Amino acid sequence: MINRNHLAKLIAHEEERFLKLHPKSGELFEKAKQSMPGGVPMSWMAKWPGAYPVFIDQAKGARFTDVDGNSYIDFCLGDTGSMTGHSPDATVAAIREQAGKGITAMLPTADAAIVSAELANRFGLPLWQFTVSATDANRHVIRYSRLLTGRSKIVVIDRCYHGSVDETFATLDTAGNTVAREGNIGAPVALDHTTRVVEFNDITGMEKALAYGDVAAILMEPAMTNVGIVLPQVGYLEAVQELAKKYGTILIIDETHTISVGPGGMTADRGLKPDFLTIGKAIGGGIPTGTFGMTQVIADSIKKMVELEIIDTGGIGGTLAGNALSLAAMRATMTHVLTQENFDRMIDLGTRWSDGVDAAINEFDLPWSCNRLGARGEYIFGKVAPITGADANNSGDFELEQYLHLRMLNDGFLITPFHNMALMCPDTTSADVDAHTAAFRKMCAELVEA
Repeated sequence: MINRNHLAKLIAHEEERFLKLHPKSGELFEKAKQSMPGGVPMSWMAKWPGAYPVFIDQAKGARFTDVDGNSYIDFCLGDTGSMTGHSPDATVAAIREQAGKGITAMLPTADAAIVSAELANRFGLPLWQFTVSATDANRHVIRYSRLLTGRSKIVVIDRCYHGSVDETFATLDTAGNTVAREGNIGAPVALDHTTRVVEFNDITGMEKALAYGDVAAILMEPAMTNVGIVLPQVGYLEAVQELAKKYGTILIIDETHTISVGPGGMTADRGLKPDFLTIGKAIGGGIPTGTFGMTQVIADSIKKMVELEIIDTGGIGGTLAGNALSLAAMRATMTHVLTQENFDRMIDLGTRWSDGVDAAINEFDLPWSCNRLGARGEYIFGKVAPITGADANNSGDFELEQYLHLRMLNDGFLITPFHNMALMCPDTTSADVDAHTAAFRKMCAELVEA
């Protein structure tokens, strides 16, 4: 339905508009290229649409301002890292206080017990350990799973994302074989040595993968979020749990993004019973942190197999893990920011955002759809909601996506890069959502006018 010649003209217009709106960001980018590859401190920051990344001056709540003085409503929120809103007052106060009392000492603080008890209450797993990121948490639980089972393979979902964990950068080829995902950098071994890939919502495929008897763990999100929102079909998650028990495989649930459905994520919402649970990003209000919870059975088994005199050489833990500053941030964030009251508001706004997108899609008869996951919404370029990661991936349209992101950015809205996801925070307002709806509708009207 999209006239590609017309789209090319629209893209050219937005590229010119971007340059006019962001001259100071352009100047900083040119200077930054002298000392950083791609002119950015982390490679993903160079992959936004536009001639160069926008340089931020300050961010607070649901908004940020760039160095050119442009103000934005932020629906990206650091790709969940700032789901709390930027610099929430309670978290900032706790960070400020703790920074004056010590940042890291490789010893526990009183906050450690408070935070771990809160996590246990939210997610139902009794015992917790802390890391520097959710990636670290996933690496650690994979190691523990191999230790406890004596097995080598990890099952992951096709097109999943669990941070920069080597075992997870795998996909299925056209013959159904596990192979390295496109763009996988420097894999230490062929991915089929460590990993077996299964499509989301495919119970038959999951059982086939487990039946070999060599799978230590299943690592999965309860709903896919990185390739696009892909929701579990009725009974799927419960069936995966039963298969894990049947084949003696450890089940790891990654709630880093799916916490958008509520304080206890989908684990609490669906009554899931994983062996391990991992999460990071939002629980620290923007301070780097991660954590993993485990059952008492898992903890007891680990204790029996790990010798005290060699505990610091097993690939588990890190010098900065569980530091005093991150625990203070987590305590304040979970106590005062990621509350049930705030989640109720955020989820209502996520529904309002998705309703607005759906209305525009239907008005202009676009072959798109919008999926919802609590405080998240995301539109995809397919009329039917995806069931698998492959479905979501195959519905992608890079040229169109780049245009939509650039157009929204120029209009003052930041959408999560690499897909078309929006996330609400406690500071997001109905006016913010309605402003996006109006801008999105106008964009759709202009897109189909030729």
